[in-house]
This record gives sequence, structure tokens and C-alpha cells, in this order.
Amino acid sequence: MSTIERAIQAIRDARPKRVVVFTGAGVSADSGIPTFRGAGGLWRDFRAEDLATPEAFRRDPKLVWEWYEWRRDLIRNAKPNAAHDAIARLAAPVVTQNVDGLHARAGSRDVIELHGNIFRARCVREGTTSERVDAFDEIPPHCACGALLRPDVVWFGEMLPESAIARATTLIHATDLLLVIGTSGVVYPAAGLVGVCRGLTIEINPQVSTACAHAIEETAAIATSPIVEAILEVQR
Repeated sequence: MSTIERAIQAIRDARPKRVVVFTGAGVSADSGIPTFRGAGGLWRDFRAEDLATPEAFRRDPKLVWEWYEWRRDLIRNAKPNAAHDAIARLAAPVVTQNVDGLHARAGSRDVIELHGNIFRARCVREGTTSERVDAFDEIPPHCACGALLRPDVVWFGEMLPESAIARATTLIHATDLLLVIGTSGVVYPAAGLVGVCRGLTIEINPQVSTACAHAIEETAAIATSPIVEAILEVQR
């Protein structure tokens, strides 16, 4: 019996009513979006860790925004893949570490974005946020008040939004089934969230960990659909 078949059998045995999906960069890999630390993790001669920081923005906001505009253009032209589409069919809450907005574009309506959204900007003076999907006319962009705008994402060294973490923790603690897709589940904050789940846990990731009861060593685009089908089958 394959790992997918074993996971499907566990779903049939558990017959979960409440499902939460927790995703990371791997769920968007088949949409052509490079990860921070993968082969596409370098931009020019800079590492993401050197650009996605408050210090880098204070030092050179134009450089940081040039990198973000490059990323925003990649994501703007990307499309949700089979994993995003399957997750949307579940109509379950999605907790994601991704900033690409592809879950919402696929149709998921309850998305908790732990790291923010690359298509929102925040005023550094007023703290107000606004949706900014199109490319900016000038780099770095400014708010109507005259202050700089920054991407509304969580940078290295910054805290995750408390409200998002609190709601994600509450949902995962109470769920019957947690699907962990495209993230190892062993690095914090993912490890802490997976650890509070009292129900069935299933991981889909090419590099699986020991964080979940069932681990499927496969890409999200391949393995998510049959797992979702099994969930929908027991919920009918």
C-alpha cells in the first residue's frame, strides 16, 4: 500500500468533519514561483535574507522595492495549480505561510496569511494598508501622506501578526484533520501549529518530516487532489 493509499484509508477511518489546510512554499512550486532558498532564491547577487529585512529597507528602499516588483511580476503572471484548486474545493480554512495570494485566486475564501500578502502595501508612517496589485509608477512608492510604502509582509526579524497566529492556533487545535502541504512542519512557527493539532495529521511534501502521522513524499500538485477527493467522499 502506498503512502497516499494509507493516508486515504486513515481519512476513511477518521471521517473528519472539520478540516484545516496549512501550506508553505511547496504548494506554489508548480505555479513557477521560486522559493527563497531554492535554485531561484538569488536575485542579481542578493540573497532574500539580505533584502527582506527592516534594516535593508531603511538602508535602500529602492533596491528592496525593485526586488519586490520583480517578485510581484512573477506572481502576477502565475496561475493557481492543481493543489490550489483542490484545496479550494474543500471550502476549509487555509493557514498559509505564502504571500502570493494564489489560494484566494483559486477560490479559497477563508485564508489566514501568516506572512502577509505581496500585493498589499503599508504606509510606514500611518500603518494603513491598501491593495496594490498593479506595478507601481515609481520606485520606491509613496503613500498619499508622502511617507514611504513598504510591502505588507513579515520580514526576517519581525513578529508574525498576533491575530493570525491566534486564529490559526484555535482552528488547528479543534480540527479533526490537518493537511500540511508544501512545508516541513518542523520549523517554527509551523512546528508549533502542527503540534497543537489533536486530530489526524497528513503531510504532503517532497522532503517529508516526522511532524505528522502520515507523510506523503510527493509534490503538492500530484498528491493533494486524491487526498481532497477522499475527504469530500467521507463528508458527502
